[in-house]
Amino acid sequence: MQLEKQFDVKRPRDEAVAIVARNETLLGLFPDTKTEIIAEKGSRRTARSTYTALGREGVATFHFDFAPDGDVAFEKVCDGNVWRQLRGLLSFTDGPRGTRVRITMDGRTKPLVPEFTIKGAMRDQIDQMASALRDRLEED
Repeated sequence: MQLEKQFDVKRPRDEAVAIVARNETLLGLFPDTKTEIIAEKGSRRTARSTYTALGREGVATFHFDFAPDGDVAFEKVCDGNVWRQLRGLLSFTDGPRGTRVRITMDGRTKPLVPEFTIKGAMRDQIDQMASALRDRLEED
């Protein structure tokens, strides 16, 4: 299952990349959760997010890898009952009036979890991430 969201911001690419590299921006990608950076090593940061879904509390761990060009690859540590693999990319492209920000996510569910059952929640998540990121990039 693949999802993509893109939007434009009125700031140069290098400024957008610098804002995304801040810990508070990464933490803001997970609204309505308790999220913290638990490790930083080289170009990788690891965040742990505590959430509630269907009345049950869960913990999700994400790795963020910062490329030299400013793009950010991310991956969920899939140790639960739903995801076999969940990866994504934040990419930034110069545009005529600013920067185009693109979020892509590619996920594969475990064998007994039909993708259509999780697609709506995943679409909501990418929409929340895009909204939070756009707000952060437009506020500074």
